[in-house]
Amino acid sequence: MNNLSAFSSSSTLKLLCLSNGHGEDVIAVRILQKLQQLTSIDIAALPIVGEGRAYSQLSIPIIGAVQTMPSGGFIYMDGRQVLRDLQGGLLKLTVSQIKVVRSWGKTGVILAVGDIVPLLFAWGSGANYAFVGTAKSEYYRRDESGWHQRRSPISRLENLSSSVYHPVDRYLMRHPRCKAVFPRDTLTTKTLQKWAIPAFDLGNPMMDGLEAQNLLKLDTDPQRLTILLLPGSRPPEAYENWQKILLAVTQLIFAFPTRSLLFLAAIAPTLTLEPLCQSLIDSGFSQASLTFEQKNASVILTQNAYNDCLHQADLAIAMAGTATEQFIGLGKCAIAFPGNGPQYTYAFAEAQSRHLGSSLTLVEHPKQVADAVRSLLQDPTRLQQIAENGYQRMGEPGAAHRIAQCLVQQFNLE
Repeated sequence: MNNLSAFSSSSTLKLLCLSNGHGEDVIAVRILQKLQQLTSIDIAALPIVGEGRAYSQLSIPIIGAVQTMPSGGFIYMDGRQVLRDLQGGLLKLTVSQIKVVRSWGKTGVILAVGDIVPLLFAWGSGANYAFVGTAKSEYYRRDESGWHQRRSPISRLENLSSSVYHPVDRYLMRHPRCKAVFPRDTLTTKTLQKWAIPAFDLGNPMMDGLEAQNLLKLDTDPQRLTILLLPGSRPPEAYENWQKILLAVTQLIFAFPTRSLLFLAAIAPTLTLEPLCQSLIDSGFSQASLTFEQKNASVILTQNAYNDCLHQADLAIAMAGTATEQFIGLGKCAIAFPGNGPQYTYAFAEAQSRHLGSSLTLVEHPKQVADAVRSLLQDPTRLQQIAENGYQRMGEPGAAHRIAQCLVQQFNLE
Protein backbone atom coordinates (compact mmCIF):
# COMPACT_ATOMS: atom_id res chain seq x y z
CA MET A 1 0.00 0.00 0.00
CA ASN A 2 1.36 3.42 -0.96
CA ASN A 3 0.69 6.49 1.11
CA LEU A 4 -1.82 8.97 -0.27
CA SER A 5 0.40 11.84 0.90
CA ALA A 6 2.92 10.91 -1.79
CA PHE A 7 0.57 12.50 -4.34
CA SER A 8 -0.51 15.52 -2.31
CA SER A 9 2.58 17.61 -3.05
CA SER A 10 2.27 17.30 -6.82
CA SER A 11 0.70 20.18 -8.75
CA THR A 12 -0.15 17.91 -11.68
CA LEU A 13 -3.77 16.86 -12.04
CA LYS A 14 -4.19 13.39 -10.56
CA LEU A 15 -6.43 10.48 -11.53
CA LEU A 16 -7.52 7.68 -9.23
CA CYS A 17 -8.83 4.50 -10.82
CA LEU A 18 -11.39 2.48 -8.84
CA SER A 19 -12.20 -1.09 -9.87
CA ASN A 20 -13.93 -4.04 -8.24
CA GLY A 21 -12.62 -7.36 -9.51
CA HIS A 22 -9.74 -8.91 -11.42
CA GLY A 23 -11.48 -8.60 -14.79
CA GLU A 24 -12.25 -4.96 -14.07
CA ASP A 25 -8.63 -4.38 -13.02
CA VAL A 26 -7.42 -5.73 -16.38
CA ILE A 27 -9.81 -3.49 -18.32
CA ALA A 28 -8.73 -0.49 -16.22
CA VAL A 29 -5.05 -1.21 -16.88
CA ARG A 30 -5.63 -1.24 -20.63
CA ILE A 31 -7.21 2.21 -20.47
CA LEU A 32 -4.59 3.61 -18.10
CA GLN A 33 -1.78 2.36 -20.32
CA LYS A 34 -3.19 4.33 -23.23
CA LEU A 35 -3.78 7.33 -20.97
CA GLN A 36 -0.13 7.31 -19.93
CA GLN A 37 0.83 7.53 -23.60
CA LEU A 38 -1.38 10.59 -24.12
CA THR A 39 -0.72 12.64 -20.98
CA SER A 40 1.66 13.09 -18.05
CA ILE A 41 -1.11 12.87 -15.46
CA ASP A 42 -0.28 11.21 -12.14
CA ILE A 43 -2.22 7.94 -11.83
CA ALA A 44 -3.00 5.78 -8.80
CA ALA A 45 -5.40 2.89 -8.26
CA LEU A 46 -7.63 1.55 -5.51
CA PRO A 47 -8.99 -1.95 -6.20
CA ILE A 48 -12.13 -2.26 -4.08
CA VAL A 49 -12.17 -6.04 -4.54
CA GLY A 50 -8.97 -8.08 -4.36
CA GLU A 51 -5.39 -6.92 -4.33
CA GLY A 52 -5.21 -5.36 -7.79
CA ARG A 53 -2.19 -7.26 -9.05
CA ALA A 54 -2.92 -6.24 -12.65
CA TYR A 55 -1.84 -2.68 -11.84
CA SER A 56 1.71 -3.78 -11.06
CA GLN A 57 2.50 -4.34 -14.76
CA LEU A 58 2.28 -0.57 -15.29
CA SER A 59 3.89 0.23 -11.92
CA ILE A 60 0.70 2.03 -10.95
CA PRO A 61 0.77 2.64 -7.19
CA ILE A 62 -2.10 1.36 -5.09
CA ILE A 63 -3.31 3.70 -2.37
CA GLY A 64 -5.41 2.69 0.59
CA ALA A 65 -6.08 -0.73 2.05
CA VAL A 66 -6.75 -3.76 -0.17
CA GLN A 67 -7.80 -7.26 0.80
CA THR A 68 -9.08 -10.44 -0.84
CA MET A 69 -12.43 -11.42 0.64
CA PRO A 70 -13.70 -15.01 1.09
CA SER A 71 -16.33 -14.54 -1.63
CA GLY A 72 -13.79 -13.37 -4.19
CA GLY A 73 -16.18 -10.52 -4.98
CA PHE A 74 -19.19 -12.66 -5.94
CA ILE A 75 -21.44 -11.75 -3.02
CA TYR A 76 -24.14 -10.52 -5.40
CA MET A 77 -24.50 -14.06 -6.73
CA ASP A 78 -24.81 -15.76 -3.37
CA GLY A 79 -26.19 -13.94 -0.34
CA ARG A 80 -24.53 -16.44 1.98
CA GLN A 81 -21.19 -14.98 0.98
CA VAL A 82 -22.06 -11.62 2.53
CA LEU A 83 -21.72 -12.90 6.10
CA ARG A 84 -18.37 -14.50 5.31
CA ASP A 85 -17.06 -11.24 3.89
CA LEU A 86 -18.32 -9.25 6.87
CA GLN A 87 -16.56 -11.66 9.16
CA GLY A 88 -13.45 -11.25 7.01
CA GLY A 89 -13.32 -7.50 7.60
CA LEU A 90 -15.41 -6.12 4.72
CA LEU A 91 -16.99 -3.29 6.72
CA LYS A 92 -13.69 -2.02 8.11
CA LEU A 93 -12.08 -2.24 4.68
CA THR A 94 -14.94 -0.33 3.03
CA VAL A 95 -14.86 2.50 5.56
CA SER A 96 -11.12 2.84 5.10
CA GLN A 97 -11.43 2.93 1.31
CA ILE A 98 -14.20 5.54 1.41
CA LYS A 99 -11.94 7.84 3.47
CA VAL A 100 -9.13 7.47 0.93
CA VAL A 101 -11.43 8.24 -2.01
CA ARG A 102 -12.88 11.33 -0.30
CA SER A 103 -9.40 12.62 0.45
CA TRP A 104 -8.38 12.08 -3.17
CA GLY A 105 -11.48 13.89 -4.38
CA LYS A 106 -10.20 17.20 -2.99
CA THR A 107 -7.42 17.41 -5.59
CA GLY A 108 -7.98 14.84 -8.36
CA VAL A 109 -10.42 13.15 -10.73
CA ILE A 110 -11.67 9.57 -10.66
CA LEU A 111 -12.20 6.79 -13.18
CA ALA A 112 -14.58 4.08 -11.92
CA VAL A 113 -14.49 0.70 -13.67
CA GLY A 114 -17.04 -2.00 -12.90
CA ASP A 115 -20.54 -1.71 -11.46
CA ILE A 116 -22.47 0.56 -9.10
CA VAL A 117 -19.98 0.04 -6.24
CA PRO A 118 -17.02 1.99 -7.72
CA LEU A 119 -19.53 4.37 -9.28
CA LEU A 120 -20.92 5.16 -5.82
CA PHE A 121 -17.40 5.61 -4.47
CA ALA A 122 -16.64 8.06 -7.31
CA TRP A 123 -19.84 10.04 -6.74
CA GLY A 124 -19.18 10.22 -3.01
CA SER A 125 -15.68 11.61 -3.54
CA GLY A 126 -16.89 15.08 -4.50
CA ALA A 127 -14.60 14.99 -7.55
CA ASN A 128 -15.32 14.89 -11.26
CA TYR A 129 -15.52 11.31 -12.45
CA ALA A 130 -16.04 8.99 -15.40
CA PHE A 131 -17.47 5.48 -15.46
CA VAL A 132 -16.68 2.38 -17.51
CA GLY A 133 -19.69 0.09 -17.09
CA THR A 134 -18.53 -3.51 -17.38
CA ALA A 135 -21.31 -5.36 -15.55
CA LYS A 136 -24.52 -4.41 -17.36
CA SER A 137 -25.80 -4.53 -20.90
CA GLU A 138 -29.20 -4.10 -22.48
CA TYR A 139 -28.55 -7.44 -24.15
CA TYR A 140 -29.33 -9.09 -20.81
CA ARG A 141 -32.96 -8.02 -21.35
CA ARG A 142 -33.39 -7.70 -25.11
CA ASP A 143 -31.69 -7.61 -28.45
CA GLU A 144 -32.39 -5.80 -31.70
CA SER A 145 -35.37 -8.07 -32.43
CA GLY A 146 -37.18 -7.78 -29.10
CA TRP A 147 -37.39 -8.86 -25.46
CA HIS A 148 -35.93 -12.09 -24.13
CA GLN A 149 -38.30 -14.66 -22.70
CA ARG A 150 -37.87 -14.85 -18.93
CA ARG A 151 -38.89 -17.78 -16.73
CA SER A 152 -39.83 -16.30 -13.37
CA PRO A 153 -42.31 -13.48 -12.65
CA ILE A 154 -39.58 -11.57 -10.79
CA SER A 155 -37.21 -11.72 -13.74
CA ARG A 156 -39.97 -10.66 -16.10
CA LEU A 157 -40.44 -7.54 -13.99
CA GLU A 158 -36.93 -6.48 -15.04
CA ASN A 159 -38.20 -6.09 -18.58
CA LEU A 160 -40.68 -3.47 -17.40
CA SER A 161 -37.86 -1.12 -16.45
CA SER A 162 -36.73 1.53 -18.90
CA SER A 163 -33.15 0.32 -18.80
CA VAL A 164 -30.94 -2.44 -17.44
CA TYR A 165 -29.43 0.39 -15.41
CA HIS A 166 -31.73 1.26 -12.51
CA PRO A 167 -32.77 4.82 -11.53
CA VAL A 168 -30.00 5.03 -8.91
CA ASP A 169 -27.40 4.06 -11.52
CA ARG A 170 -28.76 6.61 -13.96
CA TYR A 171 -28.77 9.35 -11.31
CA LEU A 172 -25.08 8.75 -10.63
CA MET A 173 -24.28 8.74 -14.37
CA ARG A 174 -26.36 11.85 -15.03
CA HIS A 175 -24.78 13.85 -12.16
CA PRO A 176 -23.02 17.07 -13.29
CA ARG A 177 -19.70 15.78 -11.96
CA CYS A 178 -19.94 12.67 -14.14
CA LYS A 179 -18.12 13.73 -17.30
CA ALA A 180 -18.30 10.52 -19.31
CA VAL A 181 -19.87 7.05 -19.29
CA PHE A 182 -18.54 4.22 -21.43
CA PRO A 183 -21.10 1.39 -21.75
CA ARG A 184 -20.02 -1.96 -23.11
CA ASP A 185 -22.03 -1.92 -26.34
CA THR A 186 -23.96 0.26 -28.76
CA LEU A 187 -27.42 -0.89 -27.66
CA THR A 188 -26.75 0.08 -24.05
CA THR A 189 -25.20 3.41 -25.05
CA LYS A 190 -28.20 4.46 -27.12
CA THR A 191 -30.53 3.58 -24.25
CA LEU A 192 -28.59 5.65 -21.70
CA GLN A 193 -28.38 8.64 -24.02
CA LYS A 194 -32.17 9.00 -23.76
CA TRP A 195 -31.65 10.36 -20.21
CA ALA A 196 -29.07 12.96 -21.25
CA ILE A 197 -26.33 10.80 -19.77
CA PRO A 198 -22.90 11.61 -21.32
CA ALA A 199 -22.59 8.09 -22.75
CA PHE A 200 -19.99 7.44 -25.45
CA ASP A 201 -20.12 4.44 -27.79
CA LEU A 202 -16.40 3.68 -28.03
CA GLY A 203 -16.36 -0.12 -27.76
CA ASN A 204 -15.35 -2.68 -25.15
CA PRO A 205 -11.73 -2.73 -23.88
CA MET A 206 -12.22 -6.43 -23.18
CA MET A 207 -11.45 -7.06 -26.85
CA ASP A 208 -8.09 -5.26 -26.77
CA GLY A 209 -4.76 -7.05 -26.53
CA LEU A 210 -5.97 -10.38 -27.92
CA GLU A 211 -3.65 -10.59 -30.92
CA ALA A 212 -2.12 -14.02 -31.56
CA GLN A 213 1.41 -14.36 -30.17
CA ASN A 214 2.44 -17.59 -31.94
CA LEU A 215 3.58 -19.19 -28.71
CA LEU A 216 1.52 -22.30 -29.42
CA LYS A 217 3.07 -24.27 -32.27
CA LEU A 218 0.55 -26.65 -33.82
CA ASP A 219 0.75 -28.76 -36.94
CA THR A 220 -1.72 -28.01 -39.72
CA ASP A 221 -4.68 -30.35 -40.03
CA PRO A 222 -7.74 -28.98 -41.88
CA GLN A 223 -9.88 -31.94 -40.76
CA ARG A 224 -9.12 -31.50 -37.07
CA LEU A 225 -11.69 -30.04 -34.71
CA THR A 226 -10.02 -27.77 -32.14
CA ILE A 227 -11.96 -27.02 -28.97
CA LEU A 228 -11.01 -24.51 -26.28
CA LEU A 229 -11.54 -25.51 -22.65
CA LEU A 230 -12.23 -22.67 -20.19
CA PRO A 231 -12.72 -23.82 -16.58
CA GLY A 232 -12.49 -20.32 -15.10
CA SER A 233 -9.76 -18.76 -13.00
CA ARG A 234 -10.96 -18.88 -9.41
CA PRO A 235 -9.93 -21.82 -7.19
CA PRO A 236 -11.37 -24.07 -5.92
CA GLU A 237 -14.34 -23.55 -8.24
CA ALA A 238 -12.25 -23.93 -11.40
CA TYR A 239 -11.08 -27.40 -10.33
CA GLU A 240 -14.70 -28.52 -9.91
CA ASN A 241 -15.54 -26.99 -13.31
CA TRP A 242 -12.65 -28.94 -14.83
CA GLN A 243 -14.17 -32.23 -13.71
CA LYS A 244 -17.42 -31.36 -15.46
CA ILE A 245 -15.59 -30.24 -18.60
CA LEU A 246 -13.69 -33.54 -18.74
CA LEU A 247 -17.02 -35.36 -18.76
CA ALA A 248 -17.98 -33.37 -21.86
CA VAL A 249 -14.58 -34.12 -23.42
CA THR A 250 -15.07 -37.85 -22.87
CA GLN A 251 -18.48 -37.69 -24.53
CA LEU A 252 -17.04 -35.83 -27.53
CA ILE A 253 -14.34 -38.48 -28.02
CA PHE A 254 -17.07 -41.11 -28.06
CA ALA A 255 -19.31 -39.06 -30.39
CA PHE A 256 -16.57 -38.31 -32.97
CA PRO A 257 -14.52 -41.53 -33.08
CA THR A 258 -13.10 -40.98 -36.57
CA ARG A 259 -12.25 -37.29 -36.35
CA SER A 260 -9.06 -35.80 -34.94
CA LEU A 261 -9.90 -33.79 -31.82
CA LEU A 262 -7.60 -31.26 -30.18
CA PHE A 263 -8.56 -29.70 -26.87
CA LEU A 264 -6.68 -26.55 -25.85
CA ALA A 265 -7.02 -25.91 -22.12
CA ALA A 266 -6.32 -22.26 -21.35
CA ILE A 267 -5.47 -22.41 -17.66
CA ALA A 268 -5.23 -19.23 -15.60
CA PRO A 269 -1.96 -18.57 -13.72
CA THR A 270 -4.00 -18.57 -10.52
CA LEU A 271 -4.52 -22.33 -10.87
CA THR A 272 -2.17 -25.24 -10.11
CA LEU A 273 -1.73 -27.66 -12.99
CA GLU A 274 -1.13 -30.81 -10.95
CA PRO A 275 -4.77 -31.59 -10.05
CA LEU A 276 -5.83 -30.89 -13.65
CA CYS A 277 -3.19 -33.27 -14.98
CA GLN A 278 -4.17 -35.93 -12.47
CA SER A 279 -7.81 -35.68 -13.52
CA LEU A 280 -6.82 -36.31 -17.13
CA ILE A 281 -4.78 -39.37 -16.16
CA ASP A 282 -7.69 -40.64 -14.07
CA SER A 283 -9.90 -40.22 -17.16
CA GLY A 284 -7.67 -42.55 -19.18
CA PHE A 285 -5.31 -40.10 -20.90
CA SER A 286 -1.61 -40.84 -21.30
CA GLN A 287 0.75 -37.98 -20.44
CA ALA A 288 3.74 -36.51 -22.26
CA SER A 289 4.72 -33.25 -20.54
CA LEU A 290 1.58 -31.05 -20.70
CA THR A 291 0.09 -32.94 -23.64
CA PHE A 292 -2.35 -35.79 -22.97
CA GLU A 293 -3.64 -38.31 -25.48
CA GLN A 294 -6.49 -40.80 -25.69
CA LYS A 295 -7.65 -42.52 -28.89
CA ASN A 296 -8.27 -39.80 -31.49
CA ALA A 297 -7.94 -36.89 -29.05
CA SER A 298 -5.20 -34.73 -27.57
CA VAL A 299 -5.40 -32.25 -24.71
CA ILE A 300 -2.81 -29.50 -24.33
CA LEU A 301 -2.62 -27.53 -21.09
CA THR A 302 -1.09 -24.06 -21.27
CA GLN A 303 -0.80 -21.11 -18.92
CA ASN A 304 1.05 -18.72 -21.23
CA ALA A 305 -0.60 -18.97 -24.66
CA TYR A 306 -4.10 -17.70 -23.92
CA ASN A 307 -4.37 -15.49 -27.01
CA ASP A 308 -3.18 -18.29 -29.29
CA CYS A 309 -5.79 -20.62 -27.79
CA LEU A 310 -8.52 -18.10 -28.59
CA HIS A 311 -7.45 -17.86 -32.22
CA GLN A 312 -6.65 -21.53 -32.84
CA ALA A 313 -9.90 -23.00 -31.48
CA ASP A 314 -13.02 -23.55 -33.58
CA LEU A 315 -15.37 -23.52 -30.60
CA ALA A 316 -15.22 -23.58 -26.80
CA ILE A 317 -16.54 -25.46 -23.81
CA ALA A 318 -16.74 -22.59 -21.38
CA MET A 319 -17.41 -22.10 -17.69
CA ALA A 320 -15.82 -18.65 -17.42
CA GLY A 321 -16.85 -15.02 -17.51
CA THR A 322 -14.48 -12.70 -19.34
CA ALA A 323 -12.71 -15.44 -21.31
CA THR A 324 -16.01 -16.70 -22.74
CA GLU A 325 -16.98 -13.22 -23.87
CA GLN A 326 -13.60 -12.58 -25.48
CA PHE A 327 -13.78 -15.84 -27.42
CA ILE A 328 -17.25 -15.02 -28.66
CA GLY A 329 -16.12 -11.51 -29.54
CA LEU A 330 -13.76 -13.10 -32.06
CA GLY A 331 -16.81 -14.40 -33.92
CA LYS A 332 -16.79 -17.90 -32.45
CA CYS A 333 -19.29 -20.06 -30.61
CA ALA A 334 -19.18 -21.49 -27.11
CA ILE A 335 -21.12 -24.17 -25.26
CA ALA A 336 -21.69 -23.80 -21.54
CA PHE A 337 -23.36 -25.59 -18.65
CA PRO A 338 -23.77 -24.46 -15.03
CA GLY A 339 -21.42 -25.40 -12.22
CA ASN A 340 -21.72 -25.21 -8.45
CA GLY A 341 -20.43 -21.65 -8.15
CA PRO A 342 -19.95 -19.27 -6.51
CA GLN A 343 -19.43 -17.63 -9.92
CA TYR A 344 -20.52 -19.98 -12.67
CA THR A 345 -23.93 -20.95 -11.34
CA TYR A 346 -27.07 -21.53 -13.39
CA ALA A 347 -28.13 -17.91 -12.80
CA PHE A 348 -24.80 -16.61 -14.09
CA ALA A 349 -24.75 -18.93 -17.10
CA GLU A 350 -28.35 -18.11 -18.00
CA ALA A 351 -27.69 -14.37 -17.78
CA GLN A 352 -24.54 -14.81 -19.85
CA SER A 353 -26.49 -16.68 -22.52
CA ARG A 354 -28.97 -13.80 -22.75
CA HIS A 355 -26.14 -11.32 -22.97
CA LEU A 356 -24.25 -13.20 -25.68
CA GLY A 357 -27.27 -14.46 -27.59
CA SER A 358 -26.87 -17.12 -30.27
CA SER A 359 -23.09 -17.23 -29.78
CA LEU A 360 -23.47 -19.12 -26.48
CA THR A 361 -25.34 -22.42 -26.37
CA LEU A 362 -26.40 -23.24 -22.81
CA VAL A 363 -27.06 -26.90 -21.98
CA GLU A 364 -28.04 -28.38 -18.64
CA HIS A 365 -25.44 -31.16 -18.42
CA PRO A 366 -21.95 -31.88 -19.82
CA LYS A 367 -23.26 -35.02 -21.53
CA GLN A 368 -25.35 -32.77 -23.82
CA VAL A 369 -22.30 -30.98 -25.24
CA ALA A 370 -21.62 -33.55 -27.96
CA ASP A 371 -25.09 -33.17 -29.45
CA ALA A 372 -24.75 -29.37 -29.31
CA VAL A 373 -21.42 -29.53 -31.16
CA ARG A 374 -22.85 -31.84 -33.82
CA SER A 375 -25.78 -29.47 -34.34
CA LEU A 376 -23.47 -26.47 -34.76
CA LEU A 377 -21.16 -28.18 -37.23
CA GLN A 378 -24.07 -29.19 -39.43
CA ASP A 379 -25.39 -25.62 -39.78
CA PRO A 380 -22.95 -23.27 -41.60
CA THR A 381 -25.62 -20.57 -41.90
CA ARG A 382 -25.99 -20.54 -38.13
CA LEU A 383 -22.22 -20.36 -37.69
CA GLN A 384 -22.06 -17.28 -39.92
CA GLN A 385 -24.84 -15.62 -37.93
CA ILE A 386 -23.00 -16.48 -34.71
CA ALA A 387 -19.85 -14.80 -36.04
CA GLU A 388 -21.72 -11.60 -36.89
CA ASN A 389 -23.49 -11.65 -33.53
CA GLY A 390 -20.21 -11.93 -31.62
CA TYR A 391 -18.64 -8.98 -33.41
CA GLN A 392 -21.74 -6.88 -32.79
CA ARG A 393 -22.07 -7.62 -29.08
CA MET A 394 -18.41 -7.30 -28.13
CA GLY A 395 -17.22 -4.61 -30.53
CA GLU A 396 -13.99 -3.91 -32.38
CA PRO A 397 -10.52 -3.75 -30.78
CA GLY A 398 -9.05 -0.36 -29.90
CA ALA A 399 -11.63 0.72 -27.32
CA ALA A 400 -9.03 1.43 -24.62
CA HIS A 401 -7.28 4.00 -26.81
CA ARG A 402 -10.57 5.62 -27.81
CA ILE A 403 -11.71 5.84 -24.17
CA ALA A 404 -8.36 7.31 -23.10
CA GLN A 405 -8.65 9.98 -25.78
CA CYS A 406 -12.14 10.85 -24.58
CA LEU A 407 -10.95 11.07 -20.95
CA VAL A 408 -8.24 13.53 -21.99
CA GLN A 409 -10.90 15.73 -23.55
CA GLN A 410 -13.58 15.39 -20.83
CA PHE A 411 -11.16 15.95 -17.95
CA ASN A 412 -9.15 18.63 -19.81
CA LEU A 413 -5.92 16.69 -19.40
CA GLU A 414 -4.07 18.22 -22.36
